[in-house]
Amino acid sequence: MDVALEEARRAAATGEVPVGAALAGADGRLLARAGNAVLRGHDPTAHAEVLALRRAGAALGNYRLTGCVLAVTLEPCAMCAAACVHARLAGVVYGAADPRAGAVISRAELLDAPDANHRLWHMGGVRGQACAALLHAFFEARRPAR
Repeated sequence: MDVALEEARRAAATGEVPVGAALAGADGRLLARAGNAVLRGHDPTAHAEVLALRRAGAALGNYRLTGCVLAVTLEPCAMCAAACVHARLAGVVYGAADPRAGAVISRAELLDAPDANHRLWHMGGVRGQACAALLHAFFEARRPAR
């Protein structure tokens, strides 16, 4: 999660929402890391999770990331949760819950969907306070003074 937090800070420094992801292989080796790049890339799919999955797939030469674990600072949205299922990840670890768009436990439970073609484990709250604090500070700085 430390690597994911580092990526989230980098994303924030460029004006992106501070979400970061790190993907480890079955052997525990870091395969990919990424921060949100939606604004910079003019790409609505450039969430940290998707970018990390793309980079890990390129590194392994396979879109199936069997045995890999994704760490992300914010609970994945529906798009990212579905991408994790399709990538056949072993698991997802996330920091802060996302009550507005989280699709692991908050708004939907896509990783546990009974009709999903793959099941993976998940764990939330890992370094949750640090992840949430980074997001709160980012959005607080953008709100007009009251």
